[in-house]
Amino acid sequence: MTLTRTLLATTALSMTAGLVSAEDMANEMTIVSWGGAYSASQQNAYHTPYSENTGVTIINDESSAEAVAKLRAMNEAGNVTWDVVDVVAADAIRLCDEGLALEIDPDTQLAAAPDGTPASEDFGDLLVSDCFIPQIVYSTTFGYRTDLVGDTPPTEICAVFDTETYPGKRSLEKRAINNMEWALLCDGVAKEDVYDVLETPEGQEQALAKLDTIKDDVIWWSAGADTPQLLADGEVVMGSTYNGRLFSVIEEQKQPVAMLWDAQIFDLDGWIIPTGLSPERQARALDYIMFATDTQRLADQAKWISYGPARASSAPLVGQHADLGIDMAPHMPTDPENAKNTFLYNYEFWADYRDDIEAKFQAWLAK
Repeated sequence: MTLTRTLLATTALSMTAGLVSAEDMANEMTIVSWGGAYSASQQNAYHTPYSENTGVTIINDESSAEAVAKLRAMNEAGNVTWDVVDVVAADAIRLCDEGLALEIDPDTQLAAAPDGTPASEDFGDLLVSDCFIPQIVYSTTFGYRTDLVGDTPPTEICAVFDTETYPGKRSLEKRAINNMEWALLCDGVAKEDVYDVLETPEGQEQALAKLDTIKDDVIWWSAGADTPQLLADGEVVMGSTYNGRLFSVIEEQKQPVAMLWDAQIFDLDGWIIPTGLSPERQARALDYIMFATDTQRLADQAKWISYGPARASSAPLVGQHADLGIDMAPHMPTDPENAKNTFLYNYEFWADYRDDIEAKFQAWLAK
């Protein structure tokens, strides 16, 4: 779909919904994301071409890690200053359930595939919430220093807990999600039973007890750029982060780092539009969303980062890295070689249990 057709389609929708005409849409918008290589890929694939074609000024904010809390506060204050927000699927579910994210009809508010396939079919099962527009499939996994692991580089996730074979600091994210799952897997819980165990107080204590075994060896991170920097500086022997961040430090920076794909945790990332926007800002946000999530745009993002596009029609269009000239398909978490042993993130579980388990995790961390 061309930009002109996109604008016309969204304008027609906005007028039908009683919003505003195209010329009355807001001419500035704040888009919230995660920063680093990921935000750069969005800038190249989405923001810059959209701004060039519409004249709209896009302000980048890197507060996605705090999206739920900040949107709650903005809504309570009656002053929502964000227009489009990049969130993980579990956060989108929570925001939708709380009425803080706009419900989207994919077949009228998102572009169809080039062959006419409706967006609902093109995104398929990745439409995990009525308010969520998926962009990418990514994974949280581990990188390790190739020069610090001796002659037997790690091949399995439980190497993280093996401080005898792989001495040195590890970096883990300063939150319960992912860490609790890995801990249970490495404490003998079968993959298919992890969430059944984790929903019980006993299972939560089991996970924390396993994490206790390496607590003194952990540097805790809160920003996606932390682990790549710690690896580059040689301050950790291995650490978790997003696979796209590791791609950057390995392929772009040429650091002595390799990827440990075992038990990588698949997740979805995408857009929500906050509720509480003026008609002009909502119309502009909807217009941007239709443009930024069409087939070509999602494939274009993969030119700058190794995340798999969320549309089925985008996958065949993934080509080479825009600057490095290397094929990007083998660097995707969904590549068959990389996906031999994956762990599927349970969105509904964390939407239901995140607040309680996170509070318990932070209390454990503070001990």
